[in-house]
Amino acid sequence: MTCKECGKELTREEREGSHDVLGVALCERHTKLIKRIILNNNTPLEAIHLFYALREKGAQPMLEWWDGQKSVDIAFSRVKLNIEIDTEYNPITHDQVLKDLEESMHSFKNGFTTIRIPHLTIKYYLEDTVANILGIIASLKANIKVI
Repeated sequence: MTCKECGKELTREEREGSHDVLGVALCERHTKLIKRIILNNNTPLEAIHLFYALREKGAQPMLEWWDGQKSVDIAFSRVKLNIEIDTEYNPITHDQVLKDLEESMHSFKNGFTTIRIPHLTIKYYLEDTVANILGIIASLKANIKVI
Protein backbone atom coordinates (compact mmCIF):
# COMPACT_ATOMS: atom_id res chain seq x y z
CA MET A 1 0.00 0.00 0.00
CA THR A 2 1.20 3.53 -0.76
CA CYS A 3 0.81 6.92 0.93
CA LYS A 4 -2.34 8.71 -0.32
CA GLU A 5 -0.37 11.95 -0.36
CA CYS A 6 3.03 11.18 -1.91
CA GLY A 7 2.73 7.64 -3.28
CA LYS A 8 5.60 6.32 -1.15
CA GLU A 9 5.42 2.61 -0.35
CA LEU A 10 4.33 2.24 3.28
CA THR A 11 5.79 -0.02 5.90
CA ARG A 12 3.35 -2.11 7.90
CA GLU A 13 3.91 0.15 10.93
CA GLU A 14 3.22 3.31 8.93
CA ARG A 15 0.09 1.84 7.37
CA GLU A 16 -1.31 0.60 10.66
CA GLY A 17 -0.29 3.74 12.56
CA SER A 18 -1.87 6.19 10.16
CA HIS A 19 -4.95 4.06 9.54
CA ASP A 20 -5.59 3.53 13.27
CA VAL A 21 -5.31 7.23 14.06
CA LEU A 22 -6.58 8.93 10.89
CA GLY A 23 -8.38 6.22 8.96
CA VAL A 24 -6.22 6.95 5.90
CA ALA A 25 -3.00 5.30 4.66
CA LEU A 26 -0.24 7.91 4.95
CA CYS A 27 3.53 7.82 5.37
CA GLU A 28 5.03 8.97 8.65
CA ARG A 29 5.79 12.47 7.33
CA HIS A 30 2.27 13.06 6.04
CA THR A 31 0.67 11.52 9.12
CA LYS A 32 2.53 14.12 11.21
CA LEU A 33 1.42 16.94 8.87
CA ILE A 34 -2.24 15.91 8.99
CA LYS A 35 -2.10 15.52 12.79
CA ARG A 36 -0.70 19.05 13.02
CA ILE A 37 -3.52 20.37 10.80
CA ILE A 38 -6.07 18.62 13.03
CA LEU A 39 -4.54 20.08 16.19
CA ASN A 40 -4.13 23.61 14.82
CA ASN A 41 -7.59 23.87 13.24
CA ASN A 42 -9.71 21.42 15.22
CA THR A 43 -10.33 19.61 11.94
CA PRO A 44 -12.82 16.73 12.23
CA LEU A 45 -11.55 13.30 11.14
CA GLU A 46 -14.50 13.10 8.75
CA ALA A 47 -13.05 16.10 6.89
CA ILE A 48 -9.82 14.14 6.41
CA HIS A 49 -11.76 11.11 5.15
CA LEU A 50 -13.81 13.25 2.76
CA PHE A 51 -10.72 15.13 1.55
CA TYR A 52 -8.91 11.93 0.55
CA ALA A 53 -12.06 10.31 -0.88
CA LEU A 54 -12.56 13.35 -3.12
CA ARG A 55 -8.92 13.28 -4.21
CA GLU A 56 -9.26 9.59 -5.02
CA LYS A 57 -12.04 10.51 -7.46
CA GLY A 58 -9.84 13.08 -9.19
CA ALA A 59 -11.07 16.22 -7.45
CA GLN A 60 -8.60 18.81 -6.17
CA PRO A 61 -9.84 19.90 -2.74
CA MET A 62 -7.91 22.08 -0.32
CA LEU A 63 -7.87 21.16 3.35
CA GLU A 64 -8.30 23.94 5.93
CA TRP A 65 -8.37 26.80 3.45
CA TRP A 66 -8.45 30.38 4.79
CA ASP A 67 -11.43 32.22 3.28
CA GLY A 68 -10.56 35.64 4.70
CA GLN A 69 -12.77 35.22 7.76
CA LYS A 70 -11.97 31.74 9.04
CA SER A 71 -10.49 28.40 8.09
CA VAL A 72 -12.82 26.24 5.95
CA ASP A 73 -12.66 22.46 6.37
CA ILE A 74 -12.54 21.73 2.63
CA ALA A 75 -12.59 24.17 -0.28
CA PHE A 76 -12.63 24.14 -4.06
CA SER A 77 -11.42 27.63 -4.95
CA ARG A 78 -11.85 27.28 -8.73
CA VAL A 79 -15.60 26.82 -8.38
CA LYS A 80 -15.84 28.83 -5.15
CA LEU A 81 -17.23 26.01 -3.01
CA ASN A 82 -16.61 25.78 0.73
CA ILE A 83 -17.51 22.64 2.68
CA GLU A 84 -17.94 22.70 6.45
CA ILE A 85 -18.29 19.51 8.45
CA ASP A 86 -20.77 19.81 11.32
CA THR A 87 -19.83 17.75 14.36
CA GLU A 88 -22.13 19.28 16.97
CA TYR A 89 -25.27 17.56 18.21
CA ASN A 90 -26.52 20.44 20.31
CA PRO A 91 -30.01 21.73 19.62
CA ILE A 92 -29.73 24.74 17.35
CA THR A 93 -30.27 28.11 18.98
CA HIS A 94 -31.28 31.37 17.40
CA ASP A 95 -27.74 32.67 18.08
CA GLN A 96 -26.24 29.75 16.11
CA VAL A 97 -28.70 30.27 13.26
CA LEU A 98 -27.75 33.94 13.04
CA LYS A 99 -24.03 33.10 13.20
CA ASP A 100 -24.40 30.52 10.40
CA LEU A 101 -26.43 32.98 8.33
CA GLU A 102 -23.81 35.69 8.79
CA GLU A 103 -21.03 33.29 7.72
CA SER A 104 -23.06 32.33 4.65
CA MET A 105 -23.60 36.01 3.84
CA HIS A 106 -19.85 36.68 3.95
CA SER A 107 -19.24 33.67 1.70
CA PHE A 108 -21.88 34.80 -0.81
CA LYS A 109 -20.48 38.35 -0.80
CA ASN A 110 -17.17 36.85 -1.90
CA GLY A 111 -18.89 34.70 -4.51
CA PHE A 112 -18.56 31.43 -2.57
CA THR A 113 -21.15 28.77 -1.90
CA THR A 114 -20.89 27.11 1.51
CA ILE A 115 -22.45 23.75 2.24
CA ARG A 116 -22.61 22.13 5.65
CA ILE A 117 -22.43 18.36 5.91
CA PRO A 118 -23.17 16.45 9.13
CA HIS A 119 -20.19 14.29 10.08
CA LEU A 120 -22.39 11.19 10.33
CA THR A 121 -23.26 11.53 6.65
CA ILE A 122 -19.57 11.18 5.83
CA LYS A 123 -19.05 8.40 8.35
CA TYR A 124 -21.88 6.21 7.04
CA TYR A 125 -22.47 7.44 3.47
CA LEU A 126 -19.04 8.51 2.22
CA GLU A 127 -19.50 7.26 -1.36
CA ASP A 128 -22.88 8.99 -1.75
CA THR A 129 -21.50 12.17 -0.18
CA VAL A 130 -18.55 12.21 -2.60
CA ALA A 131 -20.83 11.60 -5.59
CA ASN A 132 -23.11 14.47 -4.58
CA ILE A 133 -20.22 16.86 -4.00
CA LEU A 134 -18.76 15.96 -7.41
CA GLY A 135 -22.20 16.72 -8.90
CA ILE A 136 -22.26 20.10 -7.17
CA ILE A 137 -18.77 20.87 -8.48
CA ALA A 138 -19.80 19.92 -12.03
CA SER A 139 -22.86 22.19 -11.79
CA LEU A 140 -20.80 25.09 -10.45
CA LYS A 141 -18.27 24.63 -13.28
CA ALA A 142 -21.09 24.68 -15.85
CA ASN A 143 -22.51 27.88 -14.36
CA ILE A 144 -19.09 29.57 -14.38
CA LYS A 145 -18.69 28.81 -18.09
CA VAL A 146 -22.16 30.19 -18.87
CA ILE A 147 -21.38 33.53 -17.26
